[in-house]
Amino acid sequence: MKTVFSPLHAGHAGNFELISGAIVPAFEKPSRAEFIKARVESEKLGPILPPATHDLAAARQVHTSEFIDFLPTVWPLWEASGRTGSALPFTWPTRGLRGDVRPQSIDALLGFYSFDGGASFVKGTWEAIKSSYDVALTAAALVKGGEISAFALCRPPGHHAGAAFMGGYCYINNAAVAAQWFRDQGARRVSILDVDYHHGNGTQEIFYSRGDVQVLNLHGDPMTEYPFFLGHADERGAGAGEGFNVNYPMPFGTTWDAWNASLEDACAKLAAYAPEVVVVSLGVDTFEKDPISRFKLKTADYPKIGRRIAKLGLPTLFVMEGGYAVEEVGINAVGVLTGFEDR
Repeated sequence: MKTVFSPLHAGHAGNFELISGAIVPAFEKPSRAEFIKARVESEKLGPILPPATHDLAAARQVHTSEFIDFLPTVWPLWEASGRTGSALPFTWPTRGLRGDVRPQSIDALLGFYSFDGGASFVKGTWEAIKSSYDVALTAAALVKGGEISAFALCRPPGHHAGAAFMGGYCYINNAAVAAQWFRDQGARRVSILDVDYHHGNGTQEIFYSRGDVQVLNLHGDPMTEYPFFLGHADERGAGAGEGFNVNYPMPFGTTWDAWNASLEDACAKLAAYAPEVVVVSLGVDTFEKDPISRFKLKTADYPKIGRRIAKLGLPTLFVMEGGYAVEEVGINAVGVLTGFEDR
């Protein structure tokens, strides 16, 4: 399996986030990608390729142009306002407030285009976002070109980013971009299988009213787990998308047997939908030692995930999402990929 990776991800470093009542160094950090890359190399998964450079047209297919135009301006506007450190929002439009008028202040704009305090910016953030997007599209092109699978080692991740909002360490929704790109290249149906611990709220929001991209999410129950405000089992899609959004919320402490039962059901629904390509939002924060997650999967479980996805017999693009037990993140992520290869 070929991996696509960009060293430009490392420019997104030293930033902070607001979580659990404190502003702390972000859990999403450069070492995550480096551990995964090192494991790809040590396991001899296959060649590691640099991404091609793409324009932002594909991003504008799933995000609003205003949002995409905003992202590269954040750090220059932050610096122009006289600030250093992490650019973070501190106020958001919510119920009873106006969200239809785009403000001018960088502080207000950060809140206008986000849903939490987890997508901060430093000087190198935009370059990292753009490189992650380039990685996803380059890997998608490998699958379109005939590879049975490819791994987009994206950093920062993407599945929490919606059409006009960032959050949860995510800025451009790489999996959604890739899925739409496959559609634009002629695929009639595409499935996104999100196995990250946290619900892919951005991906759901983007495709919720569409029937040409199926979205299946396995995740922590939003009644008690971030991102809280999407991911319930009764969210089935709307209009043309009715029935094509499927959520599998699970409680704290979920172990392999229960999690795997959800995976089996999701794979059955995916097979019935009969997509031409599968995009896997590959999060491994389901791991029992993950510092910000509450499932109990073990390292030995991850190759099983890859083998089950391989049984679908479909061209598959793996897009890296979450996983924060840094030393194990490479072992577990690559475990999924080697399991897929062992099919």
